[in-house]
Amino acid sequence: MSRIGNKPIDLPAGVTITEAANQLTVKGPKGSLQTPIFPGLKVDISGNIAQVSRANDEKDLRAKHGLVRSLLQNCVTGTTTGYSQILILQGVGYRAQKKGKDVVFSLGFSHDVVFNEPADVVVEVLENTKLKVSGVDKQRVGQVAAQIRGFKEPEPYKGKGIRYENEHVRRKAGKAGSKK
Repeated sequence: MSRIGNKPIDLPAGVTITEAANQLTVKGPKGSLQTPIFPGLKVDISGNIAQVSRANDEKDLRAKHGLVRSLLQNCVTGTTTGYSQILILQGVGYRAQKKGKDVVFSLGFSHDVVFNEPADVVVEVLENTKLKVSGVDKQRVGQVAAQIRGFKEPEPYKGKGIRYENEHVRRKAGKAGSKK
């Protein structure tokens, strides 16, 4: 029994779901998103509640039931409130600045790292050491945040690098020194 797949999805005002050719389209105030729907699953909309149901109890269909419900919930949340991820630059001289559609990072390399902002995601520089990545698609926001974090991942000795706001970096002890 799928516990996640059986949960109803609340549809806020202004959100519409349409189904066409194994594709669900969710339109809301912030934009529209699409997610796949597999054969054997269907979405019933009554009032402001959407319910995902399956035709039978085959193992493959049971597995996809919760997946489709989660993807649909992410689309509804993205088109109404959106998603965001905060990144923090930690290290002496590490900073970021916005130049048009590009974000220029100084990360201790001999050169600056230039990141071109994608069309579907907004990268804001809140402070020179704090970034906010936001958009309607949860997967794209996470992907862009991971791509930016990949420029200089936090290292375990001094903790320098780009980290998520709530990320805890495990620290290691340095060299103990010589024993004479």
